Amino acid sequence: MFLPEIFNLGNVFKQYFEIVPAYSSKLKDEVYRLRHKVYCEDLKYEPIQADKREVDEHDSYSLHLLMRSIKTNEFVGCTRIVRPRLENPQHPLPFEVTCSGMLDRSIMDPIQLQRHSMAEVSRLAVISSYRRRKDEANRAISISNDDFGTSKQPRFPFIPVGLYLGTTELARINGITTLFVLAEQRQVTHFSKLGVKLHVVGKPVEHRGPRVPAVMNVNDIIVNMRTFFRPLYQTIAADIKRNMSQ
Repeated sequence: MFLPEIFNLGNVFKQYFEIVPAYSSKLKDEVYRLRHKVYCEDLKYEPIQADKREVDEHDSYSLHLLMRSIKTNEFVGCTRIVRPRLENPQHPLPFEVTCSGMLDRSIMDPIQLQRHSMAEVSRLAVISSYRRRKDEANRAISISNDDFGTSKQPRFPFIPVGLYLGTTELARINGITTLFVLAEQRQVTHFSKLGVKLHVVGKPVEHRGPRVPAVMNVNDIIVNMRTFFRPLYQTIAADIKRNMSQ
């Protein structure tokens, strides 16, 4: 990573973006519209819907998050945290279905965890004009080595990292301690650049490309976060606190 130590990520982030938790029906509708644009129209992962909203059975059990552009005031990205169902905590999370035969339960068995304190991160979406490169407008966003630039031209992947850190804070304030995710193998490596340890808990599965089931501990992410990233996390945490009532 080539960013200089004097580069305050929090100060830079708040010049361009804001994180907004989507608790209201109006903001959730913004999430579903954005997801439809990305998942249905751009990436063709899901079928086009007449109402231009991408919604599934897990959304009513989820915490939703949006990223807003300060310059245009438009929502440019979103993600969600799928929680177990209060009325039936043993009902499987999406990854438990997708990876049912591939999880290594000797490493971690989701069924044995305290279900109310675990969840799954999914449906990260960023509109095409904000995805990493022009030739990748029709590909899902991710983190790569190139996103950190060079020593002469340093840069930082604010959008995906901002959404991931926003997810971490939203999980924390809602009492979630364990987060699962289906990740690209390279993401497991790239997350280590941020001081985030993703522990692979199963074999790869085919889910819009090869993915591995992985888990992270919310408290460990916060406690072990590199000093360099703390201003960004603090800025995002302040955004969430300020926008809770929207």
